[in-house]
Amino acid sequence: MKKINLSKKIKRDKKLFEILKKHSGRDNTGSISVRHQGKRQKRFYRFIDFRRDKKNIVGKVISIEKDPNRNTFIAKINYSDNEKRYILYPKGLKIGDKIVCSKKAEIKVGNALPLKNIPVGVEIHNLEINPGMGGKIIRGAGNSALVLAKEDKYVHIKLPSGETRKFLNDCYATIGVIGNENFKEQVIGKAGRKIRIGIRPTVRGTVQNPRTHPHGGGEGKVGEGMNPKTPWGKPARGKRTRNKNKWSNKLIIQKRK
Repeated sequence: MKKINLSKKIKRDKKLFEILKKHSGRDNTGSISVRHQGKRQKRFYRFIDFRRDKKNIVGKVISIEKDPNRNTFIAKINYSDNEKRYILYPKGLKIGDKIVCSKKAEIKVGNALPLKNIPVGVEIHNLEINPGMGGKIIRGAGNSALVLAKEDKYVHIKLPSGETRKFLNDCYATIGVIGNENFKEQVIGKAGRKIRIGIRPTVRGTVQNPRTHPHGGGEGKVGEGMNPKTPWGKPARGKRTRNKNKWSNKLIIQKRK
C-alpha cells in the first residue's frame, strides 16, 4: 500500500480545536461506569464536519492530518468563503483537490450528494440516517457502504457489517472509501504506549476472586465452570441485545451474517 504523506507543518485554527476533557471512565459521582479507561495524554478534539452543510460552496484540500481521537485521518478544507473545516479523509483525496457538497455534484471522491443522485454501485461513507442530521454511520477507517438499488423514496444500501437496509433518498452521503484501512496492522509495541492512549489493563474473570467476578475462585487454573457471564451476572455471549420493537427494523432487507 502506498504510504500517505501527512502534512507536517500544521497551522492550528483555534476555531477547529478544543481541549478534550478526560473523565477516565468515571461518571458524575466519581464511580467507574466504563471499565478499562485511565491515564491519557492531553489531547485536543478536532471539530469534524459530519453535516457537510456548506452547500454549493467549493472547498480546497489544504492538509491531511492525523487525529488522535479516531482511527482515520482527517483533511482540512478551505472553502471559497475562507471558512476552514475538517472532514474525514477518503482514500485517494490529495492536497490541492477540490470538493463540494451539492445535489448536482460530480461523482468524485470527497464530494457529498443525496442518495437519490448517487448511481448504483458507488461506494460511500459518512451516511445520514435521517435527512439533515449529519453523517452518523460508516465513519471508521477502511469502511464503506455500497449503493445496491433504488425503490420509490428509498435507496438500498449494503453496510460494512453485511446488512442491507433502506435509507431515505434525501439522506446525504460522501463518495469514496475512508482511508487508513491498514490501521489494524499497527503494532502498539509496549504497555506504556497503550496507557498513554488511555487504555488500562484488562484482567480475565477466571483469575479474579469470586466476590469480584462470577468466574472467579477455585484452586489452580480453573475454567469458567458455567455459562459465560459479565461481572454483573448477565450472559456474556450469544444473547441478543437488540430491541425487537425498534422502529427501524422494518427497513432491514437482509440481516448481517
